[in-house]
Amino acid sequence: MPTGFGSKLVIAISSRALFNLDDSHQVYISDGLDAYSHYQIEHEGDVLAPGDAFPMVQKLLRINDKLDGEPRVEVILLSRNSADTGLRVFNSIEHYGLQITRAAFCGGASPYRYVGAFGCHLFLSTEGEDVRNALDHGIAAATLMPSNNDQQQGDELRFAFDGDAVLFSDEAEQIYKTQGLKAFAESERAAAKTPLSGGPFKAFLAALQGLQHEFADQSCPIRTALVTARSAPAHERVIRTLRAWNIRIDESLFLGGLDKGEFLKAYGADVFFDDQPSHCLSAKEHVATGHVPHGVANEPAPQS
Repeated sequence: MPTGFGSKLVIAISSRALFNLDDSHQVYISDGLDAYSHYQIEHEGDVLAPGDAFPMVQKLLRINDKLDGEPRVEVILLSRNSADTGLRVFNSIEHYGLQITRAAFCGGASPYRYVGAFGCHLFLSTEGEDVRNALDHGIAAATLMPSNNDQQQGDELRFAFDGDAVLFSDEAEQIYKTQGLKAFAESERAAAKTPLSGGPFKAFLAALQGLQHEFADQSCPIRTALVTARSAPAHERVIRTLRAWNIRIDESLFLGGLDKGEFLKAYGADVFFDDQPSHCLSAKEHVATGHVPHGVANEPAPQS
C-alpha cells in the first residue's frame, strides 16, 4: 500500500455504484459517447440520486468522525468518465458532504488498474469486467447488483460474507461441485483441523478487524457476519480456519442450504458478498449485494 495512506482502510468505488447514473447511461447506450458527454455537461448542476453503495459509503466515512487523530477510512472514486463528464459526480459528492477527495477519471478506459496503485482493500463497481480484472490481480472486488431494498438506517455498518470462494478459497467448493454433497461433507470432516486457504476477501476482512480494534467492543460501529450454506459437520473447519487466521467474526450463520435472504434481512446487512449468482439474486431482494465472480461457481460450463 502507498505509504501516504498508512494503516487506513481504503475503498475504491465506481461512480455508477456510488450514484444513480441510469439516465445518463441510457443516453450513452442509445445515442453514443458524444451525446452522453453533452448530457453530463448540460446537467452537471443537477445532483445525482444515491446509488446502491451510497449508504455504505456514508457510514464508512462517518467512522472518521468517531476517532481522534487522522482519518482511518479513505474512499476513492474510480470512473470511466473523463474529468469533464465526471464534474457532475464531484459536484454531487460535494452536495452530500462526502469526504472523497481522490479520484481517477479514465476517459472510457477501465479504471481497475488504479485499484492496486491506490493500495485499495476493496473495489466495488457495476462493471463485471472491471471487477474480474481486479480479482485476477489479487484485490477483493464485487459487482454491485441493482436492488430495491430499503436502506439500512443508523450509523452501525454491517458487512456479511459468504465463506467458500469469498473469505476462503474454493478448494472445498470444487469437491462439492465435482463429487457432490456427501463427498464434500466427508472431505471437510477429514480436514477439520486443516485451515482453508484464504479467498479474495480475506485481506479485506483482516483490514476491517484492524479498524474494529480502534473501538471498545460496545461502541464499535462495524459488525461482521459469515452467512454460509455450510452446516455441521462442515462448520468445524471454518471455525478453526478463522481461529488460525486470528480473525474474529461477530456472527456466524450455518444455514445448511436454506435461502439466505431472510437471514440477511434479519441481520440487517448493509452489503452482502457471495460468489454464487443464484444466492446473490435472492439476497438482493433484501439487502445490497455484491457478486464476487471468483471460483468454480463462476467458471464457464463445459462444452458438450
